[in-house]
Amino acid sequence: MDITPYAPIVGGNYADPSMLRVGDHYYMTHSSYKLTPGLIIWQSSDLMSWRPAAAALQQYIGDVWAPDFTEYKGTYYIYFPANRSNWVVTASHPTGPWSQPIDLGIKGIDPGHTVGQDGKRYLHMSGGYIVELAEDGLSVAGEPRHVYESWRYPDDWEVEAFSLEGPKVTFHNGYYYLTVAIGGTAGPPTSHMAVSSRSRTPLGPWEHSPYNPIIHTESAEERWWSKGHGSLIDSPDGQWWIVYHAYLKGFHTLGRQTLIEPIEWMEDGWFKTAPSRLDVPPPVIARERFNGDALPLNWQCEGFSPSDRFRTGPAGLSVGGASASAPLLYMPAHERYEIEAEVSVEGDAEARVLLYYNEEAYFGIGLNAAGVRHFRSFKNYSTMPGDTRKAWIRIRNDAHIVSLFYSFDGISWSKYDKVIDASGFHHNTFGGFLSLRVGLDTVGDGRGTFHSFTYAPLTNLEGNRT
Repeated sequence: MDITPYAPIVGGNYADPSMLRVGDHYYMTHSSYKLTPGLIIWQSSDLMSWRPAAAALQQYIGDVWAPDFTEYKGTYYIYFPANRSNWVVTASHPTGPWSQPIDLGIKGIDPGHTVGQDGKRYLHMSGGYIVELAEDGLSVAGEPRHVYESWRYPDDWEVEAFSLEGPKVTFHNGYYYLTVAIGGTAGPPTSHMAVSSRSRTPLGPWEHSPYNPIIHTESAEERWWSKGHGSLIDSPDGQWWIVYHAYLKGFHTLGRQTLIEPIEWMEDGWFKTAPSRLDVPPPVIARERFNGDALPLNWQCEGFSPSDRFRTGPAGLSVGGASASAPLLYMPAHERYEIEAEVSVEGDAEARVLLYYNEEAYFGIGLNAAGVRHFRSFKNYSTMPGDTRKAWIRIRNDAHIVSLFYSFDGISWSKYDKVIDASGFHHNTFGGFLSLRVGLDTVGDGRGTFHSFTYAPLTNLEGNRT
């Protein structure tokens, strides 16, 4: 198998990857923030082509970060922090059905599960702490204690902060290898990294790898910035890999994406990366008519379940108006893409197609009874008149330069007289570690219906537009 670190295996804002192999299949989950359904389970048979297969959280329980996906005695566990505590869900298969979340009642972030050679179970936590678990893994059996001091980078390195996070443990050839994230996960391009230490027990003492940092952006000239938060996975043929996240240079708007590199075990028992090349699968076009019984897993809402507001049916996706922006969200994965939707509206409402960072930073184009208009989180612009209560809306994001188009018959298109530079819609501007996502929504008194939706990378469309 031939892998390159220069293309994401899951594009878009899928950060803090945690991967599990079951036979010759792989499963992975990520931070899901406030998105619901949360903890999407991705499945692959080759480490490169991934599809969303399930969701471990069907209801909103809080801001979900840096999970750990693990197996113990035939039961699958996902440990994760949310609501200033740590939680666990369980299943008998990696794709579920998953249990209701159980509150472990311990603080800290980024839990990493391991089992000692004496059979005791533990969670490593941020800051170098560890806590023992009960045998069933559903409660703690003591207080957190400090057992680990990480390798330190030189003082003159440009990083965001030390921030010891993301501990992930791999048992290999008699050692517990602890892979941790330090350096801060945003900020300057050379922040963040993955470093390795090892011990004969989960409690230490620890020695640090002579190859640290294992993963790190050395220069702003590199394609991927703030590389870090790594964990190890093996394949049935004996190859080992490190999976991690990073920002694409100049495209913080896409969030932290999931990447992978092969590693090699050295004669001294340590590992380091061994990059090689990969043919990346071609971009795909996503088309939805929203006429199924439920929404696909790649449509999510922040802070509530999509079914609370959005309904699918023969006519498409229908949603009643809200007083504030609370869109159904879709995760872009490309630097250059285009979205298109066929929309109709009822009553005194506005059906909107938008690009959304958070409730204070968004923009798009909407249809109301008078026609279409461009809006931003801070302002509405002039209406382009139309009397059909139906329109086709297109948004083109060409490397941050966003243009808006509309049609009242689906044939003849007009360009709205506003073009936006969206390059600043990212975490280093607004915080939250989010990304600029596609949204569908309705505001006001009435109803909007989205009869179709298409997302496509511009490389798939070039030469096909008139």
